[in-house]
Amino acid sequence: MEGSWNARRWRILAVRTLGGPVALLIVLLAAILLTQGHLQGPIVRYVAAQSQRQIRVDGRFQVELLSLHPGIVAERVTIGNPPWMPPGVTAEIGHLELTYDLPSVRLRTVVMEQATLHLTREENGHSNWQARPPGSGRGTGPPLIRSLRMPNARVYFDDARRRLKFDGTIAAQDLPGGGPTPPLRIEGAGQLNGRSVNFTLNCDPLATVTRGHPYRFEFVEESSGTRLTGKGTVPQPFDFHYLETTFESAGEDMKDLYFLTGVNLPETGSYHLTGKFTRQDHHLEFTDLDAKSGRSDMHGTVLIETKRGGAPSHTVADLRSQLLRLSDLGTQAAGRTPQPADGKQLMFPDTPFHLQGARRSDAEIDFHAQALEIGRVSLREVATKVKIDEGTIAVGPVAATLREGKVSGGFKIDVTHDVPWADVDLRVAHMKLGHPSGNDGNADNSPPLDGPLQARIALKGRGNSLHDLASNATGTVTAVLPHGAVRSSLAELAGFDLRGLGLMATGNEADTGIRCGVASFDVKDGTLTAQRLLVDTDPVLITGEGTIDLDSEALDLQLEGRPKHPRLRIRAPLLVRGTLKHPAFSTEAKKPMAQAGGAIALGVLLTPVAAMLAFVDPGLAKDSDCGALLAEVKAGGK
Repeated sequence: MEGSWNARRWRILAVRTLGGPVALLIVLLAAILLTQGHLQGPIVRYVAAQSQRQIRVDGRFQVELLSLHPGIVAERVTIGNPPWMPPGVTAEIGHLELTYDLPSVRLRTVVMEQATLHLTREENGHSNWQARPPGSGRGTGPPLIRSLRMPNARVYFDDARRRLKFDGTIAAQDLPGGGPTPPLRIEGAGQLNGRSVNFTLNCDPLATVTRGHPYRFEFVEESSGTRLTGKGTVPQPFDFHYLETTFESAGEDMKDLYFLTGVNLPETGSYHLTGKFTRQDHHLEFTDLDAKSGRSDMHGTVLIETKRGGAPSHTVADLRSQLLRLSDLGTQAAGRTPQPADGKQLMFPDTPFHLQGARRSDAEIDFHAQALEIGRVSLREVATKVKIDEGTIAVGPVAATLREGKVSGGFKIDVTHDVPWADVDLRVAHMKLGHPSGNDGNADNSPPLDGPLQARIALKGRGNSLHDLASNATGTVTAVLPHGAVRSSLAELAGFDLRGLGLMATGNEADTGIRCGVASFDVKDGTLTAQRLLVDTDPVLITGEGTIDLDSEALDLQLEGRPKHPRLRIRAPLLVRGTLKHPAFSTEAKKPMAQAGGAIALGVLLTPVAAMLAFVDPGLAKDSDCGALLAEVKAGGK
């Protein structure tokens, strides 16, 4: 028994004595095998299976284990796309080095030389740089590392979701001479969305990064004369689903920001833009927005909820402006189209719409402006809501003030077609025709008519600008002046007597009362044809006919006075020519004919007027003046 026990003790001692050297020998043999690449195949297959990508190493493969910082060196490495993307290559790396810290097994350094990256994201949000399959959770972002060196990597970046394409080089490295914890700099240059671009990011040292401490960075990006700068933090490095930044941008045209951000913005002249951006997972916020271009300004907040699977994001915005001029928008404001050769400007601007992005948009926008200038029309105290539903833009209800009157109604635009369709229904109530223009204060500019205009515009059309829409419009335009005043000179000129010419020559602007005025036009293909045109004054009933061409904005109207009192007159109609912005008055010479003024039967003229008044406002039929005129007709009066 004792001999057996001693033999057993000897075997245990021998195992203990030889175990250490044998284990060391096994480690050495494994290290030699790994160093010589004998296990390259199994290791590469294991990493490929874990990452769900095809990985190929066509050059040297070396593993260093006997170190406090074990590492891998591989050359001519090709990494394929993951299975949720079309077949292709994500990265080609000429020389790759990875080292780790022990015992934490934390990635210490990454070196990528002679690298080419093919980064792609599809419309549905799937990308080939994702580490996890779609639907499995977003993870926490790339691993933390203490040092990065990637000199002059060629990068092809195609983001279909954000409409960004980049072709250029990117370099990333810890700045030399930065002390024990040098900061990180990332620099890039190339073509972004077809324009030259360069950018720089200066970041906190990688060596100090921890998951619970915000990571700070500053950036500068320049393209096409536009400069975008800012600073921010990643609250949970490096989970870019959470981000906080402030930014500032300036340039010659706000549209050029597309070449930096992929966001479609209107064309402008020189601009300045500041704001804050915050991302919290699928919730994006643009706050403290302040934009200026020309004499226009815009302020507000934009909130965006992104959705998975490529579905349109939902946007809620609150935008406010002291002054917004459409003339500060468009190619002409940006200096990309010359001024008209004759120096004429249209009342309806030809600023192109940029509404294609609305086809995949879901948005609700509150808009307020102290002043909104559309050509020569200046609206005050404008308030409206805009709802965008994947190509359909509904604006309304609209509330605005125009020459102390009220504008209401709304309109819809369908941008699902190549050329947008519009349906407009607007009403004007109590707009003062005699309201001073305020341009130069000259009394000579006072209008020939005064009174509270009521109107309704119901039009449909198609076009890529306000001018295009007007030029193709079809519908009805009706205006009513239920009471007011007209210059005696103009009223008498319509009847063309000598006293009228005398009043015009001496500048006498005595007023003649208007009992009722109605102008109703049928609109087809941008041409307004007068269906009923009359102004009833005490001395004269003025009737008219003619057209207005909204394409050229040319006037071709003829007014004729029917005297109510016996007087010798020359029957010569008043011609209204020129344009909407610059009308011109003249008379058509005809052979004089003595005529005794007499009573005029109004029944024929006024029978359809009641329906026109109701089209604008049913209450107008009871107006003290227009209502009285209609009552005369019903009673058989003259």
